[in-house]
Amino acid sequence: AEIDVIWDNFQEKLEPLRQQLNEALGTQWEEWEIPRELTDAYFPKDIRVDSRAFAGKIHADWWKQRIARQQEIDASIAAKADSEYLYDKPYEDKKKVRVAGPFTVESLSPHRTLGVDADDELIDPLEAGEGKQAEFGSQKTFVEIILENLKTAGVQQAHKEDKIHFTALKPWPGDLVCAEGVYTESESASEKRAGIFIGPEFGTVARADLVAAAREAGDADFDVLIACAFNYEARTTEFDKLGRLPVLKARMNADLHMADELKNTGSGNLFVIFGEPDIELLPDDHGQLRVKVNGVDVFKPQTGKIESSNTDEIACWFIDTDYNEESFFVRHAYFLGAADPYKSLKTTLKAEINPEAWETLYSDTSRPFNKPKSGRIAVKVINHLGDEVMKVFRV
Repeated sequence: AEIDVIWDNFQEKLEPLRQQLNEALGTQWEEWEIPRELTDAYFPKDIRVDSRAFAGKIHADWWKQRIARQQEIDASIAAKADSEYLYDKPYEDKKKVRVAGPFTVESLSPHRTLGVDADDELIDPLEAGEGKQAEFGSQKTFVEIILENLKTAGVQQAHKEDKIHFTALKPWPGDLVCAEGVYTESESASEKRAGIFIGPEFGTVARADLVAAAREAGDADFDVLIACAFNYEARTTEFDKLGRLPVLKARMNADLHMADELKNTGSGNLFVIFGEPDIELLPDDHGQLRVKVNGVDVFKPQTGKIESSNTDEIACWFIDTDYNEESFFVRHAYFLGAADPYKSLKTTLKAEINPEAWETLYSDTSRPFNKPKSGRIAVKVINHLGDEVMKVFRV
């Protein structure tokens, strides 16, 4: 390349100057270490006047050649390199419809403020907990904030009648189970005890965490374990029961990161349980696979049992036909629901949609696809509230 030739030509001039400069100053500077200005601090105390002037001249000559080299390289790149125009304000094309809107990024501060006293000294949380510094001790912890909102909002499911309302919610002295909730079964009018497990404020709940919490809840004779977390790892999807103990995974709304700034009215869907999707793999005679979604298993607080429902609770579902266990790539997308979204989509796009093509998308059974090289596929199901659950299959 031309810039390599330019570099080599100038290196024949720069390298001798660098060596002379190091000899004059008694240094061992590499090219990137040579300062832009040669101040008094760089000269030895016993250097002669003529040697000082000589070193200054070499330094100036080196930088002159260094700048000239960069200018020639920049000119070569500008003349020979490919270029393209970048548009930050594109022209609007009325003939095209944007299906996906622009991305929106929200930022939540992962920091909590530390209390300071009248002398601007940091308040020790341990002393505050002992009552020595009551002002800081009154600040609520993350778990206390979550439990306060959980008691008010309850746990929402797809249907309002399946919402879990707590008549009482109090702390529990466990390792993972941090609270005991009491709710009433409407059919038997008997009270049921729920162990509450709260995941990390910034992190993901692993399957091992759920198993340990379920064992602890079972030993304490709870009727159900309700896990509340912002995110669950993929392997937790199939873990919905440990012995007789049902395990419900409630996804917490991201607004709870700022729960201390929200009004605790209980009207929002802060804790939502998305049931376990019932998914079936269908091999065909040609060695390909198809995926069928039968419905969603939903916990009924009225009976304390898990019952199956149809696909009306599902808004859409996606398939990654070659899942690499790192990221989910949508290779198949399908739409479901009690109300056919065809009309809404047609109105939004302001265009006619091929009915035959739409039939392949509005389906509970996927199109055939080849078996993945990775040996795994992943299916992600999303309900009308925007909650999602993913299942991974070995094939």
